[in-house]
Amino acid sequence: MTDTSGILGGSAARRTDVERVVEAPLPTAHGPFRAVGYFDHERGIEQVALVHGDLAAENALVRLHSECLTGDAFGSRHCECGDQLAAALGAVAAEGAGAVVYLRGHEGRGIGLLAKLRAMALQADGLDTVEANLAQGLPVDARDYGVAARILADLGVRSVRLMSNNPRKAEALERHGIRVAERVPLLIAPCESNITYLRTKRERLDHVLPHLDAVADM
Repeated sequence: MTDTSGILGGSAARRTDVERVVEAPLPTAHGPFRAVGYFDHERGIEQVALVHGDLAAENALVRLHSECLTGDAFGSRHCECGDQLAAALGAVAAEGAGAVVYLRGHEGRGIGLLAKLRAMALQADGLDTVEANLAQGLPVDARDYGVAARILADLGVRSVRLMSNNPRKAEALERHGIRVAERVPLLIAPCESNITYLRTKRERLDHVLPHLDAVADM
């Protein structure tokens, strides 16, 4: 059994690395996964990677999924996060091998749950998602992908086919030492509730979302 006592205090709590703590089988609606749990000693955050099959060192199919309570757990239509998570798990299972790294601490592009809810309220009043963060004196995107790179390295992954519509995410992962061999689109059909949000992601955050052209009148 892994000794996790250092998570709560003592010298281990002052470490700056990401420690693998536990691994457990996780049957899902998409197929069997292994949940590999990590502790980020620098930030004090628990992280998890869902691994399916034998993970290849080169060109592994990978999704870095930013935590989104409203979308992932509550099925919010304000974003496409929950659908993207399900699609990524399904794609990894269909591939036969790969991983979804679920990044806690990334809520609201890193500003936290309550600030995200305030941003959503500001969007309901007419601001876009970028303006809503800035109106609170917060960064547009505060996410860091160093922990994801260290998790992938621990799993033996050196290069990935990254499921993402966000070129900035691929660039960030490259900066942290994981080669992105290919960026694999993860496109979800928009709805009336999220079309403005998605257009802002394309126009102001450089997301590659060509499928929005087909719903210009929504």
